[in-house]
Amino acid sequence: MNITKLLGIKYPIFQGGMAQIALAPLAGAVSNAGGLGIIGSGGLTADRLREEIRKTKEITNKPFAVNLMLMMKNIPELIEVVIEEGVKIVTTGAGTPAPYMPIFKEHGITVIPVVPSVKIAKKMEALGVDAIVSEGTEAGGHVGETTTMALLPQVTSAVSIPVIGAGGIADGRGIAAAFALGAQGVQVGTRFLATVECPTHENFKLAVINADDTSTTVTGRSLGGPVRSIKNSMIAEFQELERQNASRDELEKISLGSLRKAVFEGDTDRGSVMAGQICGLVREITTVEEMITSMFAEAQEVLNNLGKITVMEEEKELVLV
Repeated sequence: MNITKLLGIKYPIFQGGMAQIALAPLAGAVSNAGGLGIIGSGGLTADRLREEIRKTKEITNKPFAVNLMLMMKNIPELIEVVIEEGVKIVTTGAGTPAPYMPIFKEHGITVIPVVPSVKIAKKMEALGVDAIVSEGTEAGGHVGETTTMALLPQVTSAVSIPVIGAGGIADGRGIAAAFALGAQGVQVGTRFLATVECPTHENFKLAVINADDTSTTVTGRSLGGPVRSIKNSMIAEFQELERQNASRDELEKISLGSLRKAVFEGDTDRGSVMAGQICGLVREITTVEEMITSMFAEAQEVLNNLGKITVMEEEKELVLV
């Protein structure tokens, strides 16, 4: 089934379930604009998740989802809240949804895992999930190893369920590229950071806007949990400690709470400003609605122009006509 019909949304765009950031103001605005708003439950208590769900319902009467980081210890309590509050779509990451599939299906919940590889994509399809998000290493936050350009066509060739492309998408050209690689939609995180409705400190938004294509780096590979963020003094210190084979305790000493420090306090030097490599394309703060409509208008224009490409047999080259 087409992803927009499956979820009851106008535009095939998911807003990334960014921990501490993807809360009611952003999720509600995205759903109102025709996309799929997603509440990021990472770091939330069950009571706080319930509060964010109810706030989102006050903002929108359109479909929205909750992202579940399955490595969190309170996942059973969070799932209970999702069920009790009648949320019908979940995206998942950082673990397998296998133990929870029976209860999800019992309550008619659409399950969409975020995957970093073809192998995991196949496993998720075998579990009976409804769709998957194929996310390349260009994305911000927790990442895999394979680029979107390489991963997405391999995943779409390997599974028969709808695939959403993610990682390195911030304009209509990225959306068109994802469709060309076989995706039915896109998931976007970094571009949503620079929206009016995104509930982050202004310094965080400015850090994204002022970044370029080389501003991000990955930390945490030594811990088995690589994370992409914008470079700053804390990140440099973390990487130096990694080079010295520092212990997990030493690394966590400087990184614990760093995301909250950046998101809420605006400390973009010692906090963790998680963002993707595409942030060099993010140059202004707009409303969510302006962002989504302009991206899809551009995507349509790009796709229309691609329809004019033809092969000139004699010269054996592609031209626009």
